[in-house]
Amino acid sequence: MRALDTIAESIRVGYAHPTTLLNTFIEVENEGGLGAVRRIERQLHLGVSALRERQHPGSDLAQTWLNSARAYLITRAERRQAV
Repeated sequence: MRALDTIAESIRVGYAHPTTLLNTFIEVENEGGLGAVRRIERQLHLGVSALRERQHPGSDLAQTWLNSARAYLITRAERRQAV
């Protein structure tokens, strides 16, 4: 999945522009629906835990990706209820 490559690369370099985060989740949803975004969120949850255990310098950015995935899912759910 290309989104996982984008996430991994941004963690490796230590930077992700907010637009990159949003566009990544939009692409994931377009390709596989909200279920795909939930799978990414689960992978990020597991990844953040593993990075924190190893005291990896990218763990804060991984947490940012995780928080962004959760915010995206919440926003999409609220929009669906509003319709």
